[in-house]
Amino acid sequence: MNKNEIIKYINDELKGYQGYIQYSNRPIDKKTDIFIKDDPKVDLQDGFIYEAYFCNGTQSISIKQINNSWLVSKTDISNINLDDKNNSDIKSYISNIQDFNYKVKMAQIWEEKPDELCENMKVKKLSKVVFVGFQGVEK
Repeated sequence: MNKNEIIKYINDELKGYQGYIQYSNRPIDKKTDIFIKDDPKVDLQDGFIYEAYFCNGTQSISIKQINNSWLVSKTDISNINLDDKNNSDIKSYISNIQDFNYKVKMAQIWEEKPDELCENMKVKKLSKVVFVGFQGVEK
């Protein structure tokens, strides 16, 4: 996708998603770049979207700028327990954004694959890490 296509995709296709956008030319602004309860809306910027992460509880989407285009990766998370207290594969991270009272939640996705170092027995290997939403943090 090109710059205009990725902006149209975010604005038109990601209704009901929460997430955040990191632009190339500035730090994340909690008022305009983080979407907790609102649908994502993006305007053309001087810079470009460097990366973005969105989740609606059943699908996680990552967008990354590579060279002169954007890669969109979609992951089905409908079968993952997103409760970080009952699933050790869910990790919450404190943001370094000032006065942002939420943690970023990420899920580790593991897949069984044959491993030549284990006589080709299937072992779980980390496949990817995806954004699964925000978690409220008390002050």
